[in-house]
Amino acid sequence: MDADHPTSPRPDPGRERWRATTRAKALASAPERRARFETSSGIEIADLYTPADIADLDEDRDLGRPGEFPFTRGVQPTMYRSRLWTMRQYAGFATAEETNRRFRYLLEHGQTGLSVAFDLPTQMGYDSDDPQAEGEVGRVGVPIDSLADMEVLFAGIPLGEVSTSMTINATAPILLALYVAVAEGQGVARERIAGTVQNDILKEYIARGTYIYPPRPSMRLVTDVFEFCARELPRFNTISISGYHMREAGATAAQELAFTLANGIAYVEAALARGLDVDDFAGRLSFFFAAWSELLEEVAKFRAARRMWARIMRDRFGASNMRSMMCRFHVQTAGSSLTAQSIDNNVVRTTIQALAAVLGGAQSLHTNARDEALALPTEASARLALRTQQIIAYETGVADTPDPLAGSYYVESLTNALERAALAYLDEIEALGGTLAAIEAGFQQRQIAEAAYRVQREIERGERIVVGVNRFVDPEDEAPPPIQRIDPEAERRQVERVRRVRAERDPAAWEQALRRLEDCARGEENLVPAILEAVRAYATVGEISDRLRRVWGEHRELVLV
Repeated sequence: MDADHPTSPRPDPGRERWRATTRAKALASAPERRARFETSSGIEIADLYTPADIADLDEDRDLGRPGEFPFTRGVQPTMYRSRLWTMRQYAGFATAEETNRRFRYLLEHGQTGLSVAFDLPTQMGYDSDDPQAEGEVGRVGVPIDSLADMEVLFAGIPLGEVSTSMTINATAPILLALYVAVAEGQGVARERIAGTVQNDILKEYIARGTYIYPPRPSMRLVTDVFEFCARELPRFNTISISGYHMREAGATAAQELAFTLANGIAYVEAALARGLDVDDFAGRLSFFFAAWSELLEEVAKFRAARRMWARIMRDRFGASNMRSMMCRFHVQTAGSSLTAQSIDNNVVRTTIQALAAVLGGAQSLHTNARDEALALPTEASARLALRTQQIIAYETGVADTPDPLAGSYYVESLTNALERAALAYLDEIEALGGTLAAIEAGFQQRQIAEAAYRVQREIERGERIVVGVNRFVDPEDEAPPPIQRIDPEAERRQVERVRRVRAERDPAAWEQALRRLEDCARGEENLVPAILEAVRAYATVGEISDRLRRVWGEHRELVLV
């Protein structure tokens, strides 16, 4: 390990004496619960941590101070002492009208930013009346077919004052264009439009599957958004590089860290190849991580992510602006940790996970609701999830000083160990030819699948306890909780609206805009202005996606063997 990366622990005679005497005597009467203790990433947890474990830690080199390189202790000098993290609850279902009501409800109860969930047809570039969309409209998010839907979604919400995160990838440039068009319709100047578009297509090939086009034209769309926002939307984060979905698919903390940063490296390389200057776009990159219940490993993961990204940007890409080196990130608590059994237990899980995010220095946070293993959250459960954040913020004291666990022998050791594990994965990816080549070879997909299989086997054998599932199971006669139900008529109303939009728009303007879009796709021009022109002409998400499918084709999933 080179001088910029902390090394393994040193011998500690005092610890060895303790092991041979005090600890040995205790073990004779009370053996430990397991032969080996380890984190989710397979990092062994020692019986005792001492200064010897961090003897090689250099405060200036490895920690810095909050707001200073390498940002291990946080990206802002005062962290939450000046401003709390953005409480950004994820919402979207049924129709734009119903989602708008949920947004207003959450804002009235103290939410400080919006986060939009889109339904699968919108994510995959299909309109609500497409046969492929039948039965999925409004089920896992809000359906957005055209500018008419986007206008309803944000009706009465001042987009010059509220920042909005949009979890959208394959169709990200289209939804960004729709958002810009709505904001401008409200009279909001482009320099005041704030938020984040996820725009992270690489993790779709690795873990999630809502891709449309092959990887290389998809990367073109990503960098088109970088270029457009660098020029036109100075307050908009151009990507949220997501480890969350990989973690939800079964990745360990170390894999989530490594594969997320590897994707970040690929996006930076693509932007540089476009001719962009690193300091013109890197400051608008953001990240999106999961928070799991293994509290201290998660805190260490977030700290390691900041340190690693700062060094990557400075040493590999030559960034000189400090903002370009900052790993700013949103966190969502772990949806796949929630259980359909004994759902009140999920409140406890989410609280611990949210605490990890805050102790780890997140810039914004979504807390999952207790009933999300059953359905989309009810208003009451969404409010309780928001209250969880507010209690952590205002009642626990953990937000009163930056990086409160800094200096802990265990946390610092674990931060170093996760960094070493992640660097080993990055070396493997580099040896395969980089992120795209590794994805095409199925490397990340295979690693995640193997990790998920190991965990599932441990649960089935009872080696990993899930409270309420394989141990401490509650009686089965509990009354089922009320759940959020989607109005079965919502899909019909949405289909009627998209057909009405097609009937009422100017067909000449529509055709001209789509023809220009297709011409741009066949050339090398930035596509975002052409997409913006198309959405203003009320071209639908599906129609715009289909024009690009005509040029680029569709991606077919790699079958792992």
